[in-house]
Amino acid sequence: MRISVITAVYNRASTVREAIASVHSQRGAEIEHVLIDGASTDGSLAIMEEMRDDRTVLVSEPDEGIYDALSKGFEQATGDALGLMHSDDLFADDEVLSSVTEAFEDPTVDAVYGDLQYVAQDDPTRVIRHWRSGEFHPARLKRGWMPPHPTLYLRRSVLETHGSFDRSYRIAADYDAILRYFGSPGFKAAYIPRVLVKMRVGGESNQSLRKILRKSREDYRALRRSGVGGIGTLAFKNLSKLGQFVRKG
Repeated sequence: MRISVITAVYNRASTVREAIASVHSQRGAEIEHVLIDGASTDGSLAIMEEMRDDRTVLVSEPDEGIYDALSKGFEQATGDALGLMHSDDLFADDEVLSSVTEAFEDPTVDAVYGDLQYVAQDDPTRVIRHWRSGEFHPARLKRGWMPPHPTLYLRRSVLETHGSFDRSYRIAADYDAILRYFGSPGFKAAYIPRVLVKMRVGGESNQSLRKILRKSREDYRALRRSGVGGIGTLAFKNLSKLGQFVRKG
């Protein structure tokens, strides 16, 4: 099985080299790395061109935001399963994608995911939040559960059947897509019970109170659209994050 990893990049010269190296370091898996650059102006493109190899697809052109870029990446990808690596994130170790490949050996599995650690921007060894996702069951969606999107890999047939991101969402298109995928009848997901990705804090949805409120509105819209839940589900979703923070000392 070939795994396509999609990375959307815009002015991430300080971190994109480390993200690409993390993908290149993966062992025991056939990999395609699709890099979608939004016409960066800070030297990111030069780094990507320097690091590209025969497994790399590189496109650089203006886009309409991260979900537009990721959707372009899905269209370019040729893999049997597709996932993403943000341009400032890292795989937790060099056998993540071999574990994903092994989980997909079950032909009934539609998706594979694992756990996520949020780490400090300047020190990926310093863990701020530990997101243990746990096993999927459809009933958990109503309690605000979702898999960590940076750890999620989907069989190509899922995207072909249910589509990619709805770009009318600016912040919560990933949650909308997950509700569509995981809420579909008979959907089967395999959980890998270990950390797969280290994600630097400071994401788009948490940069200001205005964006946090916008994300909540979009999350609520996605919940109502999918029929999974409403304000109670949104409350459970947000409250579940409190137990993920790592205490100091």
